[in-house]
Amino acid sequence: MRKLLLIGVFMIAWSAVTVLVVTYGAFYNWPDNVHTDYGLPMTWATHTTSTLIGAANIWSVDIGALTIDLAVWLIVMIVAVAVIQILLSRRNSS
Repeated sequence: MRKLLLIGVFMIAWSAVTVLVVTYGAFYNWPDNVHTDYGLPMTWATHTTSTLIGAANIWSVDIGALTIDLAVWLIVMIVAVAVIQILLSRRNSS
């Protein structure tokens, strides 16, 4: 029961971290290109708000990069849950 609770809490916390990291926006204020990039480790979306010509509202979205971002974070969660299970099983058996 305790093992399931620990894994459940970890998975909920990791899911929250995944949502925060995937929606994280890095704001860049360059004189000719003001934009915000979203996603870690890969940038999957860019929202351009100003260009050399003037104000803009341009979204550039890369679904492939979003898929890789989600895959990276979810694979890390699966590996971490497996490690937690192995460590708890070894601790309980000794």
